[in-house]
Amino acid sequence: MSLLLMMVLTFVTGVVDAVGFLALDRVFVGNMTGNIVILGMAVAGADDLPILGPAIALGTFTLGAFMAGFVLRRRRKEWGGAVTVLLAAGAAVLAGLGVAFLVPAWADSWPLELVASSLTAAVMGVQAAVARSLGVADMTTVVVTSTLTSLASESLVERGAKGLWNRRFAAIAVIFLGAVIGALLLVFGPAVPLLLAALLTATVGAVGHQRLFTPAKGAGA
Repeated sequence: MSLLLMMVLTFVTGVVDAVGFLALDRVFVGNMTGNIVILGMAVAGADDLPILGPAIALGTFTLGAFMAGFVLRRRRKEWGGAVTVLLAAGAAVLAGLGVAFLVPAWADSWPLELVASSLTAAVMGVQAAVARSLGVADMTTVVVTSTLTSLASESLVERGAKGLWNRRFAAIAVIFLGAVIGALLLVFGPAVPLLLAALLTATVGAVGHQRLFTPAKGAGA
């Protein structure tokens, strides 16, 4: 069950990264490697690339991960109440942004784009910290470079073609599919993919709490 839920969150990353890059001034909200590369090229003056958006997204992602890590520090490798609360908060933020994009007066405003990319990056930082805390192998939910490396250098080397079909390949395929769906849904504006991401994140939180919740030791004693 943990693996399936982390795959759903990986799909969410693909969705919101498509929104960030295509609708929020070329900002990656989940893939911070992409933002660092964009910033490097922007500093060099290449192709009028943005600086402010990626820079703030890097900061808010880091802040989100730090805050989530601080909350989760005493209960690693298990689904405690803090995991549910953090995912619910992330879903609420994504839903709020989705609703904001439905307001005609705000939908095309640059300030909303900046706020949206910054807050979504923070949510992805929280999500990444949650995934790392739960410790599902090969499921970071936000990056696939290391997963692709493991797939190629370990799975394929050790098992040949049979090593292709595993959770590593699934993580790559899922984030790809999320990006496809996110890009396609942008025809309806950023609101729809953001609301989808909110719904999926909330569902993961609810199902995980119901199926995987582990009470703190001593609770109710």
